[in-house]
Amino acid sequence: MRSVSRTYPGGVGVHAVSLEVRAGEVHALVGLNGAGKSTLMKLLLGMLRPHSGTVRLGGEDIRTAPPPLWSQVGQLVETPLAYPEFTVTGNLLMNATLRGVAAAQRRAMVDEAIVEFGLGEFAGNRARVLSSGNRQRLGLAAVLQHWPRFVVLDEPTNALDPAGTIVLRDVLRERAENGAAVLISSHHLDEVARVADRITVMNAGRLIGRLDPGATELEKAFFALVLHDDETRGETTGQHL
Repeated sequence: MRSVSRTYPGGVGVHAVSLEVRAGEVHALVGLNGAGKSTLMKLLLGMLRPHSGTVRLGGEDIRTAPPPLWSQVGQLVETPLAYPEFTVTGNLLMNATLRGVAAAQRRAMVDEAIVEFGLGEFAGNRARVLSSGNRQRLGLAAVLQHWPRFVVLDEPTNALDPAGTIVLRDVLRERAENGAAVLISSHHLDEVARVADRITVMNAGRLIGRLDPGATELEKAFFALVLHDDETRGETTGQHL
């Protein structure tokens, strides 16, 4: 992203954001509710169009990026997509087909994803009867099973139990180690510190600083950054926060 802005009535949105997610790294985006994380991710994925600035995917402007490039994206924003009347296996096969995976490779890929995400005992169950945690596992398996080059996940640990969170952490590290560029958003600083190579803080639609994943007292550092930004903006606009 280069100087990307997208505003809504009232002035909320994303303001002049520049962000690069590098191949081979897990980049975490953290911020309070309403900071603009989901809007930023939707702009990266072409789900929203910026009012100004440019967004590129693998060097290609997303406005003209060809379908084969988009097939190399794995994304989950807000809620996992699962067809309720399809089984777990059926959903994964459908996702593999939509991403252009060759027919001869689909079944092996799906079988591997079922094992990787611990969905074996639910493979024949329809998605509509799954618990919220297993629906999240299914959604994550669907977007990561084809080993995408570009991964964008909004609050991916939502509804996951501790075991599922550990599975996701291991999968993301493995994808990054194999060259994927991974962007995740989260409210859980302790969890992202275990998986992220970089942590960027967002507040009021802008990127305001970074945190060291290896540092102690991450929460204290996070809130200090946010408070300083709020106070600075208050001084600039003449508001008292």
